[in-house]
Amino acid sequence: MEKKNRIVENLIYLSIPTMIEHVLSTLLQYVDTAMVGHLGEEATAAVSVTTTIGWLVGSLMYAIGVALLSLMSQAVGRGDEAEVKDMASQAVYLVLGAGVVLGSISLILAPYIPVWMGAAESVRGPATTYFVIISLPMIFRAATTIFGATIRATLDTKTPMFVNLVANVVNVVLDYILIYVVGWGVTGAAVATAVTHICAGSTMFFVFRKKKALHFAWKEAKVDGEVMKKISKIAIPSIGTDLTATLGYVFFAGMVSGMGTTIFAAHSIAVEAETLFYIPGYGLRTATSAMTGVSIGEDNMPKLRTVMKASIMMTVFFMAMSGLVLYFVSYPLMRIFTSSNDVAQLGAQMLRLVAFSEPFFGLMVVCQGLFYGMGRTKNVFAVEAFSMWGIRILFTYLVIHVWNLGLREVWFCMIADNICKAVLLSVSLLIVWKKGKWRNGNGK
Repeated sequence: MEKKNRIVENLIYLSIPTMIEHVLSTLLQYVDTAMVGHLGEEATAAVSVTTTIGWLVGSLMYAIGVALLSLMSQAVGRGDEAEVKDMASQAVYLVLGAGVVLGSISLILAPYIPVWMGAAESVRGPATTYFVIISLPMIFRAATTIFGATIRATLDTKTPMFVNLVANVVNVVLDYILIYVVGWGVTGAAVATAVTHICAGSTMFFVFRKKKALHFAWKEAKVDGEVMKKISKIAIPSIGTDLTATLGYVFFAGMVSGMGTTIFAAHSIAVEAETLFYIPGYGLRTATSAMTGVSIGEDNMPKLRTVMKASIMMTVFFMAMSGLVLYFVSYPLMRIFTSSNDVAQLGAQMLRLVAFSEPFFGLMVVCQGLFYGMGRTKNVFAVEAFSMWGIRILFTYLVIHVWNLGLREVWFCMIADNICKAVLLSVSLLIVWKKGKWRNGNGK
């Protein structure tokens, strides 16, 4: 049995590269938003109006990664090398399938998305162009997400971090050149992002093929129905969760966009600025999922208990510290992304509100990670569906269309949603633990 301090050390060791990776990923978004933001409010809206749809597309690929991470980490814990390699081969087909299907749908719907999101007429053309360009390299985006999940399942979180480091360097350089030097504006930001996805996806595939634990012969790489069935049992509820959440974000953003360009710009930038402060939670979630899966594969209940307790305590603590920092840097942070003082002032007010709820957000995220590692994605789906639509969307509609209140009350709805999810997931996790259902991995 591993000592508790050793388990905690491993959790920290695995989470730090993932946190850095999320920092780098967030900086990629920050660079686009900041550079475009200084072109004016309409340019900001053109990039921001399709953001939630981009999240939806990314979340579907992430759901596949969740399933692979759960199953492969459990196989790693059991020492089943053949199953790990078999699942790695299936990852190739999943990347190709997700890339082609999601890329095609994104390109077809691109002209309609800004209209559905309630964007102003002057914003729709640039927003469509931006979304088309970033959707073209969808296979590479899928490769970054899905192959990255397989690498993390082997308890290697450093390599994906380095891949994202390279991608972010490319993005920063290209953003500056194409937006300001060449003068392409919003289109330049889109091209820079597309090239970045191509670099990241190509590099991740190269690493994936070089990883000994994941290496398989191409002639043996055939679609395995049984393995795909196992993956689907976990992936489908996870996809349902992400669809439910992201469609909720789409409706949420759509309602806010109807409140005016300045309000929507402040809301969009504040939401994006806040993502940097989610990093401790998301970093620990990925590490927690991997270690949970390995613990279950080893059938090691004491180790799993330690992983659960340590991950929850660490995540809540770090997110509380993150919220404290967010409260004090809210206005200067907003000014990084916009030259409009009105937008910065309004966005800063929202960030100071949400800062107090960061520990609850962390609790929600780490509970999700524990459920994902167990392969119990249905629990997360049920909580997400109830809270997103029963609290955030319902009350936001009432706030805007019935009570005629402002952005402050809209953000209270968002905060209430996150707190509800944290509480419900915690209770659900406790029930699963007490009943011993953590053993039922593989989506059972």
